[in-house]
Amino acid sequence: MANVLILYISMTGNTEMMAEAIAGYLEYKDHLVDIKTFDFDPIDVEELLDYDVVFIGTHSSDDGEIPFEAEDFYEELDEADIGGRVFGVFGSGDTAYDEFCLSVDLMGDKLVHLGANVVPERMKVDLTPSNEDIERIEQFAESALQMVNK
Repeated sequence: MANVLILYISMTGNTEMMAEAIAGYLEYKDHLVDIKTFDFDPIDVEELLDYDVVFIGTHSSDDGEIPFEAEDFYEELDEADIGGRVFGVFGSGDTAYDEFCLSVDLMGDKLVHLGANVVPERMKVDLTPSNEDIERIEQFAESALQMVNK
């Protein structure tokens, strides 16, 4: 049984739906899941070390940069020893913008740079997750679990 943290920020509710899909799948598989949001739940980056796998979700809008609510966390990641830890990065965006889900890639790139073991697929959804997207999200969550068990 894995101890999992899902940490996310959602502006329209789409990334929140993705977080809930991940949580639902993991809870169905009998894993312990904590869900926190960047805008309501302060998190110290050292807390990440308490979990077997951490999923980080972020929305992308306009220029696609890291949302304001997650900027401090993003910068503080440099202070955490997350080398070898398993992370999954996910988020929603809008393909109408020039940079689709750039914040997902920025977060993923930062984690890789810091030596984290990041799920290869960065789970990106265009606007509201469809049933097909939910299936992909569940496969994404399963991929992270398999990385923990290796």
